[in-house]
Amino acid sequence: MSTLKYTSLKEGAMTYTYTVIFEPAEEGGYLAHVPTLDATTQGETLEEAREMAKDLIQGHLEALLKMGQPIPRETRRTKGGEPVTVNLTVAVA
Repeated sequence: MSTLKYTSLKEGAMTYTYTVIFEPAEEGGYLAHVPTLDATTQGETLEEAREMAKDLIQGHLEALLKMGQPIPRETRRTKGGEPVTVNLTVAVA
C-alpha cells in the first residue's frame, strides 16, 4: 500500500511503496514487473533488478508529477512480490 508523508510546508517528502515481482528472464538476468504502474525493467542480477525497479518507480512517479497526473496507489499486494520503496521530494506551492 502506498503511503504519503510531508516533512514541511515548503518541501514535501513523499514515500511510496509498490509490490515488484521478480522472475528469471529467458535470456538470463531477471525481470522486475511493477503491476500497479504496468511497467517492467530488468537487471543482470537480482540485486541489479531491484535497483532498476527503484529507478523505474522513481522515474515513473516523477514523470507523472511533472505532467500533473495522479500517482497510482497500490490497493493490494500482489502475491509473490516484494515491496520496493522510493522517496520523492517535491516543492509544494
